[in-house]
Amino acid sequence: MSQDLLASLEYIEKEKGITKEVLLDALRHALISACRKGSPEKGDAFDVQIDPKTFRITMFLDGKEIHDPRFGRIAAQTAKQVIIQKIREAERESIFEEYSHKQGDIVSGSVHRIESKAIIVDFGKTEGILPAREQSPLDSFRQGNVVRAYVMEVKKTAKGPEVILSRTHPDLVTQFFEMEVPEIHDGLVKVKAVAREAGSRTKIAVTSTDEKIDCVGSCVGVRGQRVKSIVRELGGEKIDIIRYSDDVETYIKNAMAPAELKKITLNPERQSAEILVEDDQLSLAIGKKGQNVRLASKLIGWELDVRSAAQKISLSSLDGVGEKTEQILKEAGIQGLRDLLKKTVEELSEIPGIGLKTAEKILASAKEAATKKSAPGKIVEEAVPAEAPKADAATELTEEKAPEAEKGQEEAGG
Repeated sequence: MSQDLLASLEYIEKEKGITKEVLLDALRHALISACRKGSPEKGDAFDVQIDPKTFRITMFLDGKEIHDPRFGRIAAQTAKQVIIQKIREAERESIFEEYSHKQGDIVSGSVHRIESKAIIVDFGKTEGILPAREQSPLDSFRQGNVVRAYVMEVKKTAKGPEVILSRTHPDLVTQFFEMEVPEIHDGLVKVKAVAREAGSRTKIAVTSTDEKIDCVGSCVGVRGQRVKSIVRELGGEKIDIIRYSDDVETYIKNAMAPAELKKITLNPERQSAEILVEDDQLSLAIGKKGQNVRLASKLIGWELDVRSAAQKISLSSLDGVGEKTEQILKEAGIQGLRDLLKKTVEELSEIPGIGLKTAEKILASAKEAATKKSAPGKIVEEAVPAEAPKADAATELTEEKAPEAEKGQEEAGG
């Protein structure tokens, strides 16, 4: 028994990385438990000792060594169970550690099966789960297909490590760019922010740490090959590559491209901006279902309000607001119609110089004006933390000014 046990422990220590001390301690406690179960009336009187050099197992009862013919069989069965259990635990821990270090990275695997729309991805040593909510609308995987996904989370469960994957996470796009663009991998080009609506469009802001390197051109690649490769991987999702700028106004112009902006009024305290465009630029600035301005807002981290010049309503145009009243309202922090509509009659009437009847008249006029001139360009939502780009044609490279990249999108199903 001792020689067989020694051989087994040495093999496990070498192959699985579990020390003999850990195994012997687990075996000792398992043997004590087995003895107590066999003779519950004697309980704590049992003890077992294992010689760490010879691996000889000795059983004690009330401090005296005893020889029970059944003990050898119990010891052999228990040793086998303990060793198997420890091997499983070690393998699970090894897998957990391996994939914990991959959290935030991209991993590849094959589709093993699909359960309730969730895709189970086989990595060989373990499996990953790609939930339905983390799948892009453009994804269409079948059993055996290769999947590249972002490791969102790694959890310990009773069945072993659980690897949660995502194909919708914005960092998936960041990782793909790092893999495809050597300048990003080497730190010469940096990704400053990403705003994404999976399956539709992504805006990614980049900058260069070397003025000799064109950050946008590096990401696009020769004839659009680099960005085209990423577009294919995402199933045809469109990508806007934007030049980052520390100047917020320039950054907004870049993020809103290809729309031409007439005027930008910044409110740094509220991290908001009011954008005026010509009437023929309004739909382009807002985008389909508000997507362009919504993604720009997420990218920059500011609330953006887009209006055409014809929709701009001044405070002085409202009933009950003269030059003096307009000045009072602005001193109270009400710069425009949007600020006014956030107030109640009671709040307006508390402003010195604004009576209750005047407040009612102003607010009624503001609501009427908003109804007549309402526009779908106002985007107010939690913005993705971002830093602030330079308006240039590079913003549209993946769609209009790089026909090869657009062709690649179409080939990928875009």
